[in-house]
Amino acid sequence: MEEKRRSRRLDLTGEIIIKEVGGPDNGETVDIKITDASSVGVGFVTDKQLAIGDNYEANLAIWTKEVLHVFIKIVRATVNEDGYHYGGLFIGMPEDLKQRIDVYEIIEDEKAKLGEK
Repeated sequence: MEEKRRSRRLDLTGEIIIKEVGGPDNGETVDIKITDASSVGVGFVTDKQLAIGDNYEANLAIWTKEVLHVFIKIVRATVNEDGYHYGGLFIGMPEDLKQRIDVYEIIEDEKAKLGEK
């Protein structure tokens, strides 16, 4: 399959906060298994059903163990035997957070190149 993404897929861990964005702070926190991520979006699996077009808060743990607080708009959803698979775009992500993910992409690319030699 031809890769159509502008950014490389990255493996991270995280959780999603299920609540109305801007609503009360008593939302439900649900673990997610991130299947891929880039500086523009994230793919993940969870056992919770989410709505396409809705916005959610999420916490993503990056390779430095730092947790990035982001907002995600759900743009794709499928159901498989292991749960709901979602694709989401980051919305309003500050440039410094995008740059952290970009740096991780560069590091992973360099590791892959060294492993090929």
